[in-house]
Order: sequence, then structure tokens, then C-alpha cells
Amino acid sequence: MRKIYLLSILLFSFGNTISFLSYASITKELPISAYGNLPAFSQLKLSPNGKNLAFIKNHDGLLVLTILNIKTGEQNYIIQADNIEVTLNWHTWASDDIILFSAGYSSSNRNVKYTKTRLYKFDISRDTKISLAVEPRKSKKEIYAQFQDNVISYLPEKKDKILMSLAFDNFNLPSVYEVDLKTDKRKKITGPTIDIQHWYADQQGNVRIARGKDETKIFYRLYDTNGKKLKDLWSYEVFEKEVIHILGFDLDPNILYVRALNNGKYAVFSVDLRDEQLSKKLILADEAYDVDGSLIYSPKTGAVIGLHHNGEDDNKTYWDKDYIRLKAGINKVLPESNNTIISMSDDLQHYVIYSNSDEEAGSYYLGDRTKGTLNYVASRYPQINESNYAAKQLISYQARDGLNIEGYLTTPKNASKNKLPTIILPHGGPYAGDYKGFDYWAELFANRGYVVFQPNFRGSSGYGYDFEMAAIEGWGKAMQDDLEDATKWLQQHANVNASKMCIAGASYGGYTALMAAVKHGETFQCAASFAGVSDIELIVSKAGYFTNKEIVRKQFGEDSDQLEAVSPVNFAKNINIPILLIHGTDDKIVPVEHSRDMADELQDYDKDVKYLEIEGANHHLSVQKHRIDTLEAMVTFFNKHLKS
Repeated sequence: MRKIYLLSILLFSFGNTISFLSYASITKELPISAYGNLPAFSQLKLSPNGKNLAFIKNHDGLLVLTILNIKTGEQNYIIQADNIEVTLNWHTWASDDIILFSAGYSSSNRNVKYTKTRLYKFDISRDTKISLAVEPRKSKKEIYAQFQDNVISYLPEKKDKILMSLAFDNFNLPSVYEVDLKTDKRKKITGPTIDIQHWYADQQGNVRIARGKDETKIFYRLYDTNGKKLKDLWSYEVFEKEVIHILGFDLDPNILYVRALNNGKYAVFSVDLRDEQLSKKLILADEAYDVDGSLIYSPKTGAVIGLHHNGEDDNKTYWDKDYIRLKAGINKVLPESNNTIISMSDDLQHYVIYSNSDEEAGSYYLGDRTKGTLNYVASRYPQINESNYAAKQLISYQARDGLNIEGYLTTPKNASKNKLPTIILPHGGPYAGDYKGFDYWAELFANRGYVVFQPNFRGSSGYGYDFEMAAIEGWGKAMQDDLEDATKWLQQHANVNASKMCIAGASYGGYTALMAAVKHGETFQCAASFAGVSDIELIVSKAGYFTNKEIVRKQFGEDSDQLEAVSPVNFAKNINIPILLIHGTDDKIVPVEHSRDMADELQDYDKDVKYLEIEGANHHLSVQKHRIDTLEAMVTFFNKHLKS
């Protein structure tokens, strides 16, 4: 793809990394760091006036929140994070001058690890240091809440003020505060209410809806602009069909957008809250897939103008004519690409594009409608280009019971006609899915000569209610067999060597790798698990420490015999293929004892197992070195068992 360089950015230094603007020399094998490094640039966001650009820059694994003055090229380094002591979660502009960012910190209680968050601010017009946007007041005996970064409205009609939902009065029961970012003053708008866990504000800044949870029941309540309860809206049991997810208000405070089922698939509806029947008007639906995502608001008018969602060809749907015209123009300049408007100035004249394609792992462009220009800024993975990018191909196959399953096949670039070794790479979740686009795991393995297949097995999100609910008490059963059935399709329709197949995954994907070794050891030559679940009984017992314990019990069931029957840790004796286990000691999602216990059991039976424990690594491999160490171990493992 032809690059148009942003000259003003070239006038100042990005340290010693200016070479990111050029393609890497063509090599047969790229270094693991080309894939394992955290993105070179991410989260590009324009200030409301379009004069400044905020982004995260990767400096040798250290992430730096940076603000660039687009006109002068001056940079302001706000904060750096190593993703060990501090994690940068997100950032956004609260006004032309004030940028907010969320930071995460590790903590523990009774040997249970968890993450706490804090919200910080930086005022480019006057500040020389960052400060907390809000913190509890000791004088009023307020609680140090676990999560302190929940902004529910940026109050467009009140300069430099935001609404935040904070549990300063009662654990897990948040109040709503109006926070003045200039003066640090705040006032309580709504106090804590029993069972209420989240509040929604309309676009005028009025707290209008409360979402609550009673054990496994979710409910919504509607309030007027003065905080008086008007009526109950919806209620449903988790995992049941009558689910309602609130997406947000339109400019009209009586119009609410929700996500609900439509002919078995999730779709987007609007609801007039004045309607006693709460009738749903269909806005966006797809016969084959769920429609999911977040609303897109016009920064100029506040009206809802589209939906940001997961999709095969494009991930934004617009119904605003101006945005449709702009998108069509961008697609002419960057053809055969998936082009997404990710940030826009309030006057709609300046914008940031994220573009990727079958030849492009992902790049950012800066657009100026007044000048009619679209200039290249940076790439997320600078060494990945059309010479080495092995793009995904969507395929489908039938499971043994006839159910249609989709998945993504990645074949090595310029692969020989010889049958190739293969890695089955199931996603985590399992309530998630793989989509088209760059995947650093799949691309690295393909670069090393492996065919990679990523099936969206039953239990995955995106294919309707019944498909997704197969995961309820379904671990290790039909959704596991879907992976075995994928290998049968590959052996018949793809250029794969049936005697050279391994399975690997992370989190739930790691669980499937271990269960495949238990159930289908004759199919796979090896199995690799990063942060994989090995003991479902342990998950259910640990849930007792958290407020969602009843939901976890409903998800997995409470029958000990059934939980044991689908927990790989109980079947180490039956495993007869080499196993690689990798786990971080700071994993707050799947505790490290899952892999420790699995390794101990395998070693007790003298099985072929290698266990790598990474000190300080978390569930998401947020630290660059941890990510590279994991990938290196996996590549070495696959090379040993698939290429020897």
C-alpha cells in the first residue's frame, strides 16, 4: 500500500525509532519481536478542537501516554507504564485542555489477587504534573473503592465537569458524583441504592437508569430528571433469552438504544421510554450473526449516527448521511481496506482513521476535510507488510451433529505445496470469537511455517443465543468435540499433514488444549496451554470470594462429579502426548495454581511436560518481555514436536 507521510510529524523525533515509517526488509523469518512486541502506536485520539493528538507509544516495552501538538510538532510525555506496577487502561479527552486516563494496579486480599483502578487527569493548559481526578475524603470516612475510573457522562453542557459512578459510601454500591476537573470539587447527585451496581445518564447529564443485580437476576429502573423513580423497565435471569443490554441514549432523552434478541440473533433496537409497553423498534439486525458493539455519537450534535460493532468486512455501520459520504471518500483513497473512523474533532473537520487489510496489519491516518488531505501517521506493527502478512481466510465446516461452525484459516505466505504442520488455536472466553484481521499469535506461527486454524466453536459469541448458550455447563463436551471435527475438515480440504498437528490456546483456549490431550490424544502430537483452566471445581470454589459467585455457579453447575469429569487435572494419567504449560504468577483471571497443579499431576505420572512460570506475568500478557518469552517457548515446543 502506498504511504502518504505526515510531514509535520517527520519534523520531530520519536527517539531512535523513525524507521517505523519504512517497510522492513523482506526476510523469510521475522524475529519473534516483530509479532510479540506491544503495538508501536495505539489509542490515537484527537482533542475536541482537533489541535492535539493523544496516543500510546511503545518505547522498548515501556508504554508512554503522549500528547502531540499537530501544528508545532511539540510533544508532551504525560505518564509511562511498564504494565507491571502500573497498567494504562484507556485515555480520553474531557475537554480541549484536559485529558483523563485510567491506570490499573495490582492488589490482593486473602491470597486472592485483583486489580484496582484510578482515574488521573492532566491539564495541558497549566499543569506540569498529573493528579488524581477524584479520591475518597478521609474526613468523611469515605471508602477506598476498588474501581475509581467509571465515568458515566462527560457533561457536554458543563465545561470541565464529568459524572462518575463511585462506591465511596458503600462497598459495591456506587453513588453518582459531579466532578469539577478544574477545581477538584465534587457533589453527590445520587446516593447508593441496594443492589444497584451501575448508573446510566442521558446526553443532558441526567442520571436516568439504574442497573441492578439480585443473585442471578438483572433489572433496570427508570428515573426522571429529578432523581424520582418512574417505573421498572426490564428484568431477566442471566443466560436467559429475555436479555436486555442498554447501549445508551439518543439526543432525545426519551429514546434509548438497547441490544436484544431478534429471531434468535442479537440486534439493536430503539425504545421510547414514554411507551408503557416499551415496544422495541428494530434499528440494525443481521440474519446470520449477532449485532453487538457500542453507539457512535456525533461529537458536534450528540446524535447517535451509527454503531461500532464486530464484523467481517467493516466494523462500523453509519446511518448519518455526512458520515456515509466521508466514509465513501476514505474508501476511495484507501481501497480494499477496512477503514474505521476512530476519532473526530467537534467540528467534524479533523479525524483519525485506523486502516487494515489482507496486506496491512493496521495503520493510522490523520484526515483534514478542510484541506482534503489524508496523511499516514504510524503503523501498529511496523515490520508486518504485504511481503510477509499471511491473512486469514473464513471457512466453515460441519460438526459431527451437523451444526455449521465457522473459523479462520491462516496459511503461511508463499507456502510450498508440501503438506504442512498445523496448529489448532481456539480462542479464550469462551464467550468471545475470532474475527478477520491481524492476530499476532496466528501470524507468528504462520511465519514459522505452520497452518493455523482458529475455530469459532459452539459457545462462541456472535452466532446467536442458542449457539452461545452451548457453553453453559458445556465445557469439555460438544464444544470440545467441535475442535476435533475441525481437524477432520482440515485433513480433507486444506494442505495439512494429518500426522503433524498440535493444539494451543490461552485461558479457555488453554483449557481446550489440555482437554484435547485427554479426549483426542490420537489426533494431536502435542498441546500447549497459556494460563489455561485445569480445574473447574477450583473456579467455582474461588467464586465464593466475589459478588458474581451465583452467576459462576449457574454457568458451570455445582455437581462435583460433573465438574471433576471435565477438569483436565483429574486425567493426567490418560495424557500421552507432550504438554507445554505456561502461566504468569500475577494472573488475576485464572490463578497460577491451575497450571501448577496440572504440572504436578503430569509429573507424578512421569508424563512429557514442560512448565514455564513467568514471574509477574498477568492473564493478558500485557508486558512485552512476558509476551515474547511465551511466544518463544511455544515456537520452540512446536518446532520440536512438529518439525523434527
